[in-house]
Amino acid sequence: MSITLLPFREHATLCAVRVFNRSTIRAFANAHKDAEQPLFAWYREVKKADWKSPDDIKVQHPSASIINKERVVFNIKGNKHRVIVVVKLTFHYVYIRFIGTHAEYDKVDAATV
Repeated sequence: MSITLLPFREHATLCAVRVFNRSTIRAFANAHKDAEQPLFAWYREVKKADWKSPDDIKVQHPSASIINKERVVFNIKGNKHRVIVVVKLTFHYVYIRFIGTHAEYDKVDAATV
């Protein structure tokens, strides 16, 4: 059996997206049981994503708001909850910066939170 080693850049394009702060999802889901299933469905979709540009995000999640080149807001459970993330497309990772209700989201600045 032979093992093929790929240069880092090639390997990065083959791996799934890493989602940081899964514990944030769990904590919010524990406090908002109605959000648990939609949040973890979103989490599973993001982990399997192969985004190369913000346009790819919009294709998969048409209701997502692209705030700037790194910030994206996702609507969860019919816009009842919001997730703000930092997306690093070149490194295939998503870092959760905020999860909250729509009312809580209205009190934060999505570009800086």
